[in-house]
Amino acid sequence: MSKNIMQSRHDEYHKLTRGERIGYGMGDFAQNLVFGTIGGFLALHMLTVNTISTATAGFIFLFVRIINVFWDPMVGTYVDKRTSKAGKYRPWLIRAGVPLVILSALLFAPIPGVRGSVPFAFIVYLALDLVYSVVNIPYGSLNASLTRDPESIDKLTSTRMMLANSANLLVYTLFPMFVQMASPKDRSLKDTGFFGIELNLGNYTDPSANYAWFGVYSVYMLIGAAALFICYKFTKERVVATAEQTANVKTTDLFLELKHNRPLVILGLFFMLAFTFMFFMNTVNGFFNQYVVGHSEWMGAVGLVASIPGIAFPIFWPKLKKIFGKKGFFHIFLAMFIVGELLTYVWSREGNARCALACLHRDLH
Repeated sequence: MSKNIMQSRHDEYHKLTRGERIGYGMGDFAQNLVFGTIGGFLALHMLTVNTISTATAGFIFLFVRIINVFWDPMVGTYVDKRTSKAGKYRPWLIRAGVPLVILSALLFAPIPGVRGSVPFAFIVYLALDLVYSVVNIPYGSLNASLTRDPESIDKLTSTRMMLANSANLLVYTLFPMFVQMASPKDRSLKDTGFFGIELNLGNYTDPSANYAWFGVYSVYMLIGAAALFICYKFTKERVVATAEQTANVKTTDLFLELKHNRPLVILGLFFMLAFTFMFFMNTVNGFFNQYVVGHSEWMGAVGLVASIPGIAFPIFWPKLKKIFGKKGFFHIFLAMFIVGELLTYVWSREGNARCALACLHRDLH
């Protein structure tokens, strides 16, 4: 604990290099690529290709979310109390990252005899979600351990959001298009909405598309695994609690903190609502385009328009924070989020959805 800790303490205000910022941001890229695809398309795959009933799929998702409420604090406590030569948080990117990739691919795997199997889908998804917490929680803690330098932290936030949204671009723009390109049934030449580009696309909601889903997702998993390794390789923990400081950490600490810390409760409720909206929209997006709009081939174009601001805007975040302050900056983007949700509701009403996306389709030509 002597030399390494003293060096770590001396280096706490380290100025992160661009390579270090990108290296850490690759963790966001990997997780959005792996788990973002699960969040955005697993329900569609489960109900259409895997032919599991809506009620059963809904129960699986709900049950796993409830388990997470108790599992996540346990993971946080376990990670905080342990360390290794490679660090306290970094090793989990590899230890849990490899099982995460394998379990993710299994959910789309066209294994003979398990299509439509509820026990298989339930066990694999539960295991995946538990393992995801073992990657995501240490990864979030790793962020705070890189440096205490405020300028580096601001730049790191911008970099990781750019990379996270770049992964979203691959997920919500290209993934459905690639799967449709590989799907064998009902193939025809369709206008994708990408500036007049037409592609020969198939029906990716038919059970015959199971190999198409698995093939495309496997490529994404390999990219995600490589990104996690890059994150592990290019990050260094500098701000880490000692064994003495974490000795009394307990699983119940979070719940006790919520009891006495009102600002934390408010912040927690905000994140709960924000992520509920986000996951809900991501999950229903495929169904919305397939069954309401009637043009699944437009998903790529819509995803592109939605992803561009998320990639471009983070560049300006540090300057906007200086101008408006953190609280003002938060209020501006919260207002934009609310307006966006209201517009989505208006456009999704019967008769407006087709019109809105038809206009988008026309404008992209």
